[in-house]
Amino acid sequence: MIPVFRPTCSEEEIEAVTKVLRSGWWGLGPKTMEFEERFAEFVGAKYAVALNSATAALHLSLLSLGIGKGDEVLVPPITFVSTAHAVLYCQATPVFVDVYPDTLNISVEDIEKKITTRTKAIIPVHYGGHPCKMDEIMELAQRHELAVVEDAAHACGSEYKGRRIGSIGDLTCFSFHAVKNLATGDGGMITTDIAELGGILKRLRWLGIDKGTWDRTEDGPDFTSYGWYYEVLDLGFKYHMNDITAALGLVQLQRLEANNKRRREIAAQYQWGLNEISWVECPIEKEYISSAWHNYVIKTPHRDALHIFLRDKGISTGVHYVPIHLHPYYQEWFRTILPIAEKVWTQLLTLPMYPDLTDHDVADILGAIQEFGKWL
Repeated sequence: MIPVFRPTCSEEEIEAVTKVLRSGWWGLGPKTMEFEERFAEFVGAKYAVALNSATAALHLSLLSLGIGKGDEVLVPPITFVSTAHAVLYCQATPVFVDVYPDTLNISVEDIEKKITTRTKAIIPVHYGGHPCKMDEIMELAQRHELAVVEDAAHACGSEYKGRRIGSIGDLTCFSFHAVKNLATGDGGMITTDIAELGGILKRLRWLGIDKGTWDRTEDGPDFTSYGWYYEVLDLGFKYHMNDITAALGLVQLQRLEANNKRRREIAAQYQWGLNEISWVECPIEKEYISSAWHNYVIKTPHRDALHIFLRDKGISTGVHYVPIHLHPYYQEWFRTILPIAEKVWTQLLTLPMYPDLTDHDVADILGAIQEFGKWL
């Protein structure tokens, strides 16, 4: 089977992990700090905080902003469920905002309609790696004194009007899950330019402790600086990254631009091969955008039949996503109508997309889609 996603790995990742294993320092330590510094430099942010998942990143970002019971956070429905779950973790209320039918990104016009006196933040999700309309979102946020927490789980390496995603909103959350553009098996990162938030986040990720174990190894001789001494300042969480994961991340970061270039090549081949098929609508890339092309999602009224046909040909496909507000848990508590999301999701089909996908694989996928069309 050709999978939908597959991580890419070289001998460099294996060597980097082996060095950490042999070093004896596997936990939160020097490699994690180095990864944070390199990643912040890559996206153009002042601070980066490495975590064990993007879900943790979203949760801590909202907590660091003081969002809690009675507050509302605006989120799109076509995203992984973590985006809304993180709001509930803070005892706040997710308010679902409809999407644009072309990019599947959050609608600025619907954001404006959904803002109330209880709204405290907006979470724009850069679907598939295509950045949202950040200028308009930031302007709305400024006008209404709202925080912007970008969900960039798909957008590692994406650019918006020449700026890397990770340097625009108040906080930006990245995913390093096994199939993401920068993959570490699991992991996440928050970037920000706000020093106060950076300090809060580093405490919250490590149970509210003021100093990590590695920080304490270099302390001075006075009593309160001994390696065993620390203070708990917040009710924090066990969300930190470790050095094994960070070692993978450092190598993957070096390879990110080359891997994203390959994704763009694959996307171009798909665009060329599918452009003339009347029953397929290809994803778009706005002229002011450079997408990371985390996934390649077509729209077709024959979604389910095509999915089965391709599966029988040895080609896996997926659906990203069933809108969050249509899941049983959210239907019970958050009844809302989002006409665009509810219409468009029934046509979404994710085709295979990963750097090691060969030109021959792409040709086979395109050929199978064209063959399916002969049966319509």
